[in-house]
Amino acid sequence: MSFTRHLLVDGANIVQAWPALRAMGTRGRDAARAQLVQHVSAIHDGEAVRVTVVFDGRGDELVVVRPSAQVTLSVLHTPATLTADDVIEQLVAQSRDPASCIVATDDRAEQDTVTVAGAQTLSSRELAAWAGRAEARLGGKVETLRRTNAAKWKKRS
Repeated sequence: MSFTRHLLVDGANIVQAWPALRAMGTRGRDAARAQLVQHVSAIHDGEAVRVTVVFDGRGDELVVVRPSAQVTLSVLHTPATLTADDVIEQLVAQSRDPASCIVATDDRAEQDTVTVAGAQTLSSRELAAWAGRAEARLGGKVETLRRTNAAKWKKRS
């Protein structure tokens, strides 16, 4: 599978922008973060888009988590000395093709900075719509596979 686009998500910004995640975050930040990653994973899985979700961290080092063990789906926690915006800007600037980068954030300053660097931007609403469409398509594919497998098993019986 060829990953020609790279979606970079400003994690805290999107968690705060999506009402369900914001409410979840008041009870537990980790649950809201995990839910965000689950939603954008549908874009990764269904549309062959590399996805990196970046959260502000507190430690001394950049922490990289790969929830699906695939290098094309990553969750980054910045060191305390950097913000998620800083890391996203660096990733765009260091990209071989900044135009293939899509940054999801409602932070206008961040949008302006990455746009100047050559990236595209998405609002939190646009990201939610994209994730919803990707989840629906994946659900349809799963249902088709289920029906196909059920028909195969029925023939064998």
